Amino acid sequence: MKIAIGIPARMGSTRFPGKPLAQLAGKPMIQHVIEKALAADLGPVFVATDDDAIAEVARNAGVIACITSPDHPNGSNRLAEAVRDIDCDVVVNVQGDEPLIDPLAIRAVIEPFHDDAYLPMATLAHPVREETDLHDANVVKVVCNAKGRALYFSRAPIPFPRSGASNALQHVGLYAYRKEFLLIYPSLEACAAEESEQLEQLRVLHHGYDIAVTVGDFHCIGVDTPMDLIKAEKLLLKG
Repeated sequence: MKIAIGIPARMGSTRFPGKPLAQLAGKPMIQHVIEKALAADLGPVFVATDDDAIAEVARNAGVIACITSPDHPNGSNRLAEAVRDIDCDVVVNVQGDEPLIDPLAIRAVIEPFHDDAYLPMATLAHPVREETDLHDANVVKVVCNAKGRALYFSRAPIPFPRSGASNALQHVGLYAYRKEFLLIYPSLEACAAEESEQLEQLRVLHHGYDIAVTVGDFHCIGVDTPMDLIKAEKLLLKG
């Protein structure tokens, strides 16, 4: 099975413009993400971006840079454009704002594809660690069926802890797709749940496709704001 790792990165973040090139411990943030992807040692790494400066950082880091349309609504669509010319069976989507992503998490997300030749998509989750996270709309939760396939993702507390106890799972925003499914994804119509929750993976479930969820001790800290960048730098320097 040929694996490629794609990193979608755009300059026009609403909350943090220019985020991929923000300096983090002496390097552009996107360079940290590239280094983590290379450390996973799964196959070729490519950056899908709409910006020449980001592409230059990618090339200087020794990976493929694919210039894509600036009009993509999400990272999955951006990767779908870029991956057409990449020789692979499975594509891992490592988001460009995850400079602390664990290479072992990147390796873990592809494991379900070894067991299911028809699996279209996979992701990760870990048990919710703090009760405040259960009720935090910025923390996405997921409920799975007995086969480890996602039933639903939500910003709301699911399953609702009516008994007072919670066994909720926190979604980790790392995805892997079979290449042929990723090429289909942009043609799928958006659904009401996706638009309400602002979660692109709900489109996949709406159209009847499976998402395998591997549960483990994964903890990834994304950078959405300049304050997040400060937190990430402290953690990075702390080691």
